[in-house]
Amino acid sequence: MKYLFSLILVVSITLILVFCGNFGEKEEYFRIHIRANSNSTADQNVKYKVKDEVVDFLIPLLTNATTKDEAEAILNQNLSEIESVANKVLSENGFSYKSKAYLSFEEFPARSYGDLVLDEGFYDALILALGSGSGDNWWCVVYPPFCFLETKKSENYVYISKIWEIINSVIGNT
Repeated sequence: MKYLFSLILVVSITLILVFCGNFGEKEEYFRIHIRANSNSTADQNVKYKVKDEVVDFLIPLLTNATTKDEAEAILNQNLSEIESVANKVLSENGFSYKSKAYLSFEEFPARSYGDLVLDEGFYDALILALGSGSGDNWWCVVYPPFCFLETKKSENYVYISKIWEIINSVIGNT
């Protein structure tokens, strides 16, 4: 019975979001864009190490943000700390260049995150340039925190789905 109720609830919420919600509006997303120093193998490899550490740093800060504006304020207040995390990784891996973190409104190509597709267009974003920032880049969404579904540090693993929270609260009460 719980399974059937859960299935009906999930389908209902999904239909509401698809047909009535504004889930796909660009205004509701805050992206992250990490730009490598160059396209050398070393610069590309360290970009991913920086990404892992920055995402792990941001998880406890952003997972409880309930609005995009809250997420933006948190990011803005922590720009120097984000740079410190990135610079530490760069230094530990033998790179002398530094990072620069800032908030911007930039164009992104279309991108899919599982079943969600974000259209090409302009989005608010946290930009983290490593060195010259002229190499290939990595990007994701920090609000809602799609990038935070997986992390190397198990203590930072959190469930962020509001739908999952609703389902668990209903199932837990029956």
